[in-house]
This record gives sequence, structure tokens and C-alpha cells, in this order.
Amino acid sequence: MGNLWNLDHIQPETRVILEGDTIPAMFWNGVARRGPKVWMRQKALGIWRSWSWAQTGAAVQEIAGGLLALGFAPRDTASILSNTVIEWVLADLAVLSCGGVSNGIYPTDAASQAHYLCEDSRTSILFVEDDEQLDKALEMRARLPQLRKIVVFDMEGLRDLDEPDVISLAELRRLGREYNAAHPDAVMQRVQQVKPAELAILVYTSGTTGKPKGAMHSHQGLVYTVRGYNTLISRSDADECMCFLPLCHIAERLGGEYFSLYTGARLNFVENPETVPENVREISPTVFTAVPRVWEKFYSGVMIGLKEASGIQQAAYAWSIGVGTQIADKVMAGQPVDGLLKFKYALANWMALANVRKLIGIDRARFLVTGAAPISPELVKWYLALGVPMLEVWGMTETCGAATGIPANRIKPGSIGPAAGYNEVKLAPGTGEILVRGPNVFMGYLNQPEKTAETIDADGWLHTGDVGTVDDEGFFRITDRMKDIIITAGGKNVTPSEFENELKFSPYITDAVVIGDKRAYLTAIVMIDQENVEKFAQDSDVPFSNYASLTRAPEVQALIQAEIDRINRKFARVEQVKKFFLLDTQLSAEDEELTPTMKLKRKLVQQKYAPQIEAMYT
Repeated sequence: MGNLWNLDHIQPETRVILEGDTIPAMFWNGVARRGPKVWMRQKALGIWRSWSWAQTGAAVQEIAGGLLALGFAPRDTASILSNTVIEWVLADLAVLSCGGVSNGIYPTDAASQAHYLCEDSRTSILFVEDDEQLDKALEMRARLPQLRKIVVFDMEGLRDLDEPDVISLAELRRLGREYNAAHPDAVMQRVQQVKPAELAILVYTSGTTGKPKGAMHSHQGLVYTVRGYNTLISRSDADECMCFLPLCHIAERLGGEYFSLYTGARLNFVENPETVPENVREISPTVFTAVPRVWEKFYSGVMIGLKEASGIQQAAYAWSIGVGTQIADKVMAGQPVDGLLKFKYALANWMALANVRKLIGIDRARFLVTGAAPISPELVKWYLALGVPMLEVWGMTETCGAATGIPANRIKPGSIGPAAGYNEVKLAPGTGEILVRGPNVFMGYLNQPEKTAETIDADGWLHTGDVGTVDDEGFFRITDRMKDIIITAGGKNVTPSEFENELKFSPYITDAVVIGDKRAYLTAIVMIDQENVEKFAQDSDVPFSNYASLTRAPEVQALIQAEIDRINRKFARVEQVKKFFLLDTQLSAEDEELTPTMKLKRKLVQQKYAPQIEAMYT
């Protein structure tokens, strides 16, 4: 960890780190240059297994040869239905090396959703992770006449499978070895034939309204963007990163896989989504990108742990975080930190802050990156007080990820920073909608020219649907989604995300949706943090038998009411939440109310819980 009061060590990198004007060209240049160096690591059966660049190249060559043996043609589409595992990356790079189009499908998608994505993208080869995902593939196979083969990564429990259209990844690699022996130059010829302007990947938007839309990104757009990322939040081959967000989401695909491919930073794959807190302590990443849900969870864990600490430990933390906050305030204001405060900080670090960072697993982190959803400014400030700068980036699938970003030497919690140097950002006159233009902006939506025309105007500006403001330093701030702004019965415009972010900063609340459009007052639908609320109930001798009974317990209702009362004091009367109700079902990524990035779908939640909402207004 560098000096918190001098963040100049986090410098942008403008040099081209790795040549290549397509993703496969860049990858194979990386293999040639970095051969024996470790690129990826994955934990299996308690042991971390390393993949060097040379080993990765050998595997990708075999998989690509296998695809050619199956007749996979340039511009054919292959889809990957799997959790975030190394095989995902191998399959993706093999498909791109063959000149094909690579499409990711969320592992939480139902068979009907996966069928739509495969049909819309005309998928001819489908990679699946295991028997669970294979079941979905077999269920939809009959309705996908263009699907030629299903390739399974993990064959555990499938040894006796007898399906002519299904092969294992190991068998595909064997086919590839045979094909490559007979056609030694075939894969590299395909790599050289890929044109920068050609379609490389499809990233389907989560489809909160209507069918998912396949955002098309070209090779030149991807290469341009990852080079741009290094001018925003630079990495090097000395960095350790963690790969755990879904690879079919733009954040991990660009900010994880392709950015690390470009910079040589090591990618560490977690065992599964549930082991993230444990794995992050083992990996101790030097650069850590996550969604606000993860940062909120770490903060909640520390707050709950403190309640069990001794009085001396609590006092040590309170004094130490107070000193860290004083430093953070000066850093954010651009003011110098005097010698006495530096001495106090060294003491605070020794007493508590270093231990908290180690507990979370961010003790080696040069900086943290947050994006994909709004985050509470208080949470950003808390991590800064701990001694690690948190840089917020903003973007979307259609901008190839980050389009703005907070510079390390000018942290402004609540802001998403100025436009990244590789694109233009401005506000639309009248509406305040944020518009983006640049080579990173996507090619359009697959098979939906009318949706593309609605999104990208005649001058090339992408209409993002986010409403914002910009200050005199060029720092943008998101106020809300255009369609989410609430206009109360009294005509007052309210941006619900500000209150929702404050609620999510509570260790007892995971997510919330504020309601009130055309209503006399605001109400909220709240999703509790099961682990922390259960602990509160156990410590307070509150009886409950299951999740639903936990949400109905009067003591839990009072706990959440106290959190809402505390937050209400920060807002004007018209912006305060008067009533709330707790969702009594425990939601996961499989539930339709949540997006794959674990955000509540506002419109769907309002429709599904209409009777409960009406009850709060009668």
C-alpha cells in the first residue's frame, strides 16, 4: 500500500503494451512474448493450479483445431453457458482464433432464456460447464436446428452419457490435436484472416424490459477499449487480479479477461461465487474490481464483527477510522497532510486499519474499482479511510464498459469522474441524459436495427438512458435512470437511487426499491441481508423458523424502521420514506426479480408486489 496522502503512484499508462489489432492477434502475441510466465490460476480440490501463457496457448490451439474439425466457419457463432472458470476463457479465445463470434450466456438463465439467446445469435456450437447446464442444452436442442455440437467442460457424473451431439472438452481437444497435426497452419491462418472491423463478441443486455438485446462489439472496438482502460486505471504484469464476476457480463469480459490479456496481469479464478470472501483473502489482489454488492458485503462483515469485539478493540477501531477519515477528507480536498496526522495514521494503521484490510483481503491492493451500479459515497469514503483508494467507473454494455472514471489523484465520492480520454461524454440539452461517443461504442443490436437507431443518433451519440449533472471540473454525476425518476403527486422530482444507496450502506439491507411516482409520499420495498439479520435475531433472542418468519418478526421490522429513520434525517421531508415492507422470499440470481448482477429489477418488482405497495398507500 502506498502513501494514502500521495496517490501519484497510480499513473495512467499510454504506451501500447501488446501489439495486435484483433483479440486473437493480441493473444497470440502475448503467448509468444510471455510464454513461461503465469497468466491464470484456478483452485480445484483445495490446490491452486497455474496456467502459463504457453499452456494456455496450447489448450486454445487444440480447442480451435477441434472447432475447425467440426466445420466451424468464420463468422459462425459459439455460445458459452458456464460459470466463471478458466475453460470459459479457453473456449472464448479459441472461438475468436477461428474467426468466429463468441457469445456468453448467464449460468443462472433458464433453458427458455438460453434458447432465445442461442436462436437469436444462430449458435452452432454450445459450450456448457457441467451436467446441470447440459440438461438445459438438451432440453432446447430440438428447437435449435442450427446447433451442431454441445461441448461439456466438466464430465463428472456424465461418464455413461451416450449422446452423439455431445462431446467433452477433452475429446474436442483430442480432435484438435489430430486436426492440427494434419493441418499445422490452419488455426494461425484463421487468426490472420480476422479483420479488425468484424464482429467479435455478443453481450446480451439483461432485458429488464422486453427481450434481451445482443450488443455487438467488433475486434477493433475491444482492442481500442482495453488499450484505453490502461490510460484510466493502469495495470501491469506484476498485478494480481481476481476473476469472479460473470464472464458473459461486459465488466469481467473487458475489465477481467481482455484487460489482463493485454497487460499480462495475473487472473485468479475463485472456486465459486460463495467462496469469494475466503478466496480474496488467499489471493490478496493488488487490483480489485467488483460491483457495489461485494463492497457492501465486506463492510457489513466488518461492522457485524465489531459488535462481537471487546470494548478495547472497538475503541481502537473507532479512533483509527477517525484518523483515516481525517486523512481521507484532506486527500479528497486536495490538501496536504501534516506530519502529526501522518504519525497518527501510522499508529492507526498498526492498531486497527491494517488488520481490517487483511480481514477483507485488500491488504496488498493498490486501488479498488467499483462499477455496474451506483454506490454510496459514504462507502467509498470508508474504504479510503481504511487506506485504499476506491475509484468509481461508469459505463454500460453498449460503451464496452467504462466510459468515465475517477482519477486516483482527485477522488470525489458520489461522482463517476470525467470522460475517459478515449471517448466523449456530454449531457443532452433539456433532458440532462448522458450521451457517449467514441470508437468504444458498440456496433448496434443484433437483428434489431430499429432499437439500434433509437439508441445511437445520426451524429453517433449513444443515448445511455442515465440522467446526470456535470460540475465545473468536468466530473459527471448520475442522478438516476431517465425512466426511474419519481414525480410525486405534489409535482416534486425525486431521484430514488440516492435514498436506495443510503439504505444499501446499512449492514442489514441488501437492496431496496423506492416507490412514489404520482403518489402522495414515498415508500420502499426492502430486501434484508439474511446473514446479518439472522445474527441480530439470534443475539436478541428473536424467535424465527425460516426466512419469511424472520422478515415478519416485530423486532426485525423495528430494526429496519430504525435504519430508515436514520436515513430520513439526511433528506428533505418530501424525499423521506414513510412506509416500507420487507420481501419475505430470499432471492438469488435465478429469480426473475434480480438481474444477473444481483440488482432488483424496479419495474418487475413494482408489478409483482403491487398489492403490498397499494397496502402502504391505503
